[in-house]
Amino acid sequence: MRTPVIAGNWKMYLGQTEEALGFVRGIRQPLNEVDGVERVLCPPFTVLATVAEVLQATRIEVGAQTMHWEDQGAHTGEVSPRMLQDLCKYVIIGHSERRAAEANAETDAAVNKKVRAALAHGLIPILCVGENLAQNEAGQTEDFVGGQVRAALEGLGADEVRTCVIAYEPIWAIGTGKAATPADANRVMGVVVRGAVSQQFGEEAAQAARILYGGSVNVENIAGFMSMPEIDGALVGGASLKPDFVELVRRAAATRG
Repeated sequence: MRTPVIAGNWKMYLGQTEEALGFVRGIRQPLNEVDGVERVLCPPFTVLATVAEVLQATRIEVGAQTMHWEDQGAHTGEVSPRMLQDLCKYVIIGHSERRAAEANAETDAAVNKKVRAALAHGLIPILCVGENLAQNEAGQTEDFVGGQVRAALEGLGADEVRTCVIAYEPIWAIGTGKAATPADANRVMGVVVRGAVSQQFGEEAAQAARILYGGSVNVENIAGFMSMPEIDGALVGGASLKPDFVELVRRAAATRG
């Protein structure tokens, strides 16, 4: 059985100490009481250590939103896996907002380096993959997303892949209010994402890896996604910044339980 994961990606919000503390303290107890699903909060770097300290005595995990692949060096503004390994358990890698050319233009090769570095430092990568609207409408989802999965996991061993979390985030559904239907997401995540892992590393590793859905996930639609057999949780954006994130997690746990 794969333990579901609900990860909240705060992006560039709640980055000041007092606002982050106020939010976390408000949801900490009820979120900690939810059983049956792993909970992860991914705050900005400015409050990562603060949030980690507040959650230290809970069962709520903390994740970073990105990292560099090298331990140290002349990389202004970057954060290394070595800096993160004592602060958090998870790290988001290859989010579409960082792959975008106008932002950071992360390539498949860079994503692969980051995944390998995260695992080498005991961090669990939440590897993001997903197609844009044009690719989706042109029927290129399978080739594009499958290619992203294969490139990101290149050079890993099956045991390493078993520990990875992969988030399928169709770019056209991020922050747009649109979401793939649960059935469509389930098909891509099973046939394309888990299928690519199986081809590279075998069916056992593919069945062990957890695959999340991301893209306009909210309280109203989480149960539909969690009812699908291939969907092992969600990477939540805007809805993770609201107090009813706790209710979202409760519904996810109740549906899978």
